[in-house]
Amino acid sequence: MESLSFAVEGASASSCQQEWIEIQDNLKRKLVLEDDFTWTIPPGVSCLDRDGKAKRIQYIGGVDVSFVKEDPSLACGALVVLDASTLDVVHEEFQVVRLKVPYLPGFLAFREAPIILGILEKMKQKDHPFYPQLLMVDGNGILHPRGFGLACHVGVLSDLPAIGIGKNLHHVDGLSECGVRKLLDARENMGKDIIPLFGKSGQAWGAAMRSTPDSVKPIYISPGHRISIDSSLEIVKLCCKFRVPEPIRQADIRSRIFLQKLKGSGNLISLEYSAQ
Repeated sequence: MESLSFAVEGASASSCQQEWIEIQDNLKRKLVLEDDFTWTIPPGVSCLDRDGKAKRIQYIGGVDVSFVKEDPSLACGALVVLDASTLDVVHEEFQVVRLKVPYLPGFLAFREAPIILGILEKMKQKDHPFYPQLLMVDGNGILHPRGFGLACHVGVLSDLPAIGIGKNLHHVDGLSECGVRKLLDARENMGKDIIPLFGKSGQAWGAAMRSTPDSVKPIYISPGHRISIDSSLEIVKLCCKFRVPEPIRQADIRSRIFLQKLKGSGNLISLEYSAQ
C-alpha cells in the first residue's frame, strides 16, 4: 500500500491548498473508473465460474470517521467488515488520533484518509482473513469539485475498489441538490429509485438513489476507484436496510459507541493527553 504525507503540522490551510491540489491531480492519473476485480456481484455465481476463478464477493468494508464533540480535533476512525451475503459484521477496527490537518471544503481526504489507510495497512500487515475486497466510504468518489473525493483517495492509495456515498451533493458541473430533488419528484420519475447524475458537460458523475421506500432524502453514489457506476449501484442496493448503506451505517454507529466507551472508562482522557 502506498503512503503519502498529506500536510505539515502547523501549516496554514491556504499554504496547504495548492500542494493538496497538486497531490490530487497526481493521484487522479491513477484512477480507474471501470470494473477491475475478480469477484462477482450477487445475484452472480455463488461458487467458481467456468474458468474456476471468480467467486462472489464475500467481504465489504465500511469506513467512517467520528469526532469528539468537546474537541473536534480528536477523531475515531472505524473500519467494519460485513459478510456480503448476510450483512452481518464479522470484524471491526478502530483508531483514535489527534488531527493536525486543517479542514477545507473539497479536501476532506487530507484529514481523514490517513486514518483509514492506517487501519487498512494494519490489517494487511497481519494478513487478516477479513481484509475487505471493497470499501464503502462516507464521502464522495468522482462526484467532487475536482473529480477526486475521499473515496478516490482511499481507493487509489489502498489499491482497493471503493465506492463513495455522499449524504449531500457537491455542486459539480451544473448539478445542484435542488435540481436533483426536482428530478426525483418529477412525474416521469415517480416510480424510479435511481436517477443518473449527468452534468452540463454530459459527463456521468454517479447517481442519486432513494435507498429505501420511505427515504425522503436521496444518497449520492459515485465510484471511487476500480469500479464502474453501474456496479457501484448494484452493490449499494444490496447493502441498504436503511437510508445509509449498512457498511457505512455500522462504521458510524460503532465508532461513536467506541468513543463513548473510552470516555466512560476515562481512557479517552489519557488518549487526549498522549496525543498532545
